[in-house]
Amino acid sequence: MEVFHCEVEADKKLPPWKGPCSSPEKPKILEACKRVLAAWAMGALPFTYPEEAGLPIGGPEFSRYVMLEVHYNNPELKEGVIDSSGIKLTYTPSLREYDAGVMELGLEYTNKMAIPPHQADFKLTGYCVAECTRVGLPAKGIVIFGSQLHTHLTGTKVYTKHIRGSAELPELNRDNHYSTHFQEIRRLKRQVRILPGDSLLTTCHYSTMDRENITLGGYAISEEMCVNYVHYYPKSDLEVCKSSIDTKVLGSYFRYMKQYNDEATSESKGVDENYQSIHWSQANADFLYHLYSSAPLSMQCNQSSGDRFPGYWNGTPKTEILYPLPPQKRRCTSAGAGKSYIDAEEEEGEE
Repeated sequence: MEVFHCEVEADKKLPPWKGPCSSPEKPKILEACKRVLAAWAMGALPFTYPEEAGLPIGGPEFSRYVMLEVHYNNPELKEGVIDSSGIKLTYTPSLREYDAGVMELGLEYTNKMAIPPHQADFKLTGYCVAECTRVGLPAKGIVIFGSQLHTHLTGTKVYTKHIRGSAELPELNRDNHYSTHFQEIRRLKRQVRILPGDSLLTTCHYSTMDRENITLGGYAISEEMCVNYVHYYPKSDLEVCKSSIDTKVLGSYFRYMKQYNDEATSESKGVDENYQSIHWSQANADFLYHLYSSAPLSMQCNQSSGDRFPGYWNGTPKTEILYPLPPQKRRCTSAGAGKSYIDAEEEEGEE
């Protein structure tokens, strides 16, 4: 569930709308309702901002219109159910030092990214590349103080790495035992400064051992996402910094699978149908994983208006980590009669 602010003139009147967010009948002007004010998912508790920052609401130039987006899961198509969900925002009359914002990291909401069936641990990474933060962030950078990791039902582990140049810095956030039923918004114990030219890599691990066909990226709970909603200050115009596989490369992959693997893919089929036409042997699953790991990117480097920042965002190279952090040291603790070895990094992710 998300609340979006409509980035229009303060005196502009917008038409009311109740219905699917992607409906062709939705008034086009509501595409301006793109800037995230607040988000909630299952398991999240109330989130409190640090004393030095607050979410900017109101003022003479601020439109009074917002859009509430709620994702429903109703597989039995029950009728007559009345929902009273919502998000409550508590404000202070005392203006704080910094205006805060929310930014989306990870993978685009697209069916171009997918997870084959019967995979114990399939990994996907969404990139916020240096070229995007360079054009989207202020000269002194931003300070991230909160993070909400998000997948759907098959996600098992999520983390975001911070890269400067080609060197890995301490991670932004990690959950080694992720549950879609406990998606807390975490106040980071260590605030993190992100500078223009830094990269942020959000990686999600998935288990599809109980699924018989490929799981596509998308909005439905049966589909998948890989997102980190980060709360930061000072507010910038960079709203979305996410990626997917380059569209041309994916088209070449489907042609290859038909020509050399004798799969039933076709240029006349859509992405969904092409993925579902492939026989998902372990060899084909491994091939797809290596494709995702090496292929160039299609970038969403978007402003609050929904427009992309100036630049060429197709065929973007992946961020390379030439100087990774050393592995976290392991320590042992006594557990009953025996000993249990605990990864310090994993323990930190559970806090």
